[in-house]
Amino acid sequence: MKAKILTILTIVYFIGTSFAQYTLEPLPYAYDALEPFIDAKTMEVHYSKHHANYLNNLNTALKDTKLEYSTDIYELLNNISKYSSAVKNNAGGVFNHTFFWNVLTPKKDTKPSAKLLADIEKTFVNFSEFKTQFIKSGATLFGSGWVWVIVTKENELKIVTTNNQDNTIMDNSAVKGTPILCVDVWEHAYYLKYQNKRAEYLENIWNVIDWEKVSNLYEKAIVKYN
Repeated sequence: MKAKILTILTIVYFIGTSFAQYTLEPLPYAYDALEPFIDAKTMEVHYSKHHANYLNNLNTALKDTKLEYSTDIYELLNNISKYSSAVKNNAGGVFNHTFFWNVLTPKKDTKPSAKLLADIEKTFVNFSEFKTQFIKSGATLFGSGWVWVIVTKENELKIVTTNNQDNTIMDNSAVKGTPILCVDVWEHAYYLKYQNKRAEYLENIWNVIDWEKVSNLYEKAIVKYN
């Protein structure tokens, strides 16, 4: 089943108004492309209902604010403490989901770059331990949220979690850094297939992580902080 072509993070201006809206960009693959690890129904509902709802609610929340805001989602998140909880929660929901879709792939057996792998082994001893810590962090997060790999301003790799739709780009985040990988651990991301087995979902989703994309994001983050 093909993903419906909606249109993220482009800007549409309506005749007679200066209000700019964020819009959805299409998924980079079909709903069923990540099976058997993520089933087509979960992907369809997650993208076309949950993600789309955050997008629509963000546009409504921004329209209601009297503050100027940037059409650059990164700049918006970097100044999120200026905005209402409605803007924060929905901007986080839009960014987090978009990032998540784009670090997954139906391609088989992608590998981290030599540079990223060396940094993983330096920080976590080996790739297997890195994977173990990532899965444990996501599986033990209380309630809903996300598990991330970030590059800190000290150029260090860290595995961190955030609650709800928070992320490490937000200016009021307890832990800040540039994300290179994230996985959604809200129940709607996995419950149709895995029920309460979050750790199994995290183990299986490892099969569809796009390490080429993650490596590219890592390289850009390292350059950013040098």
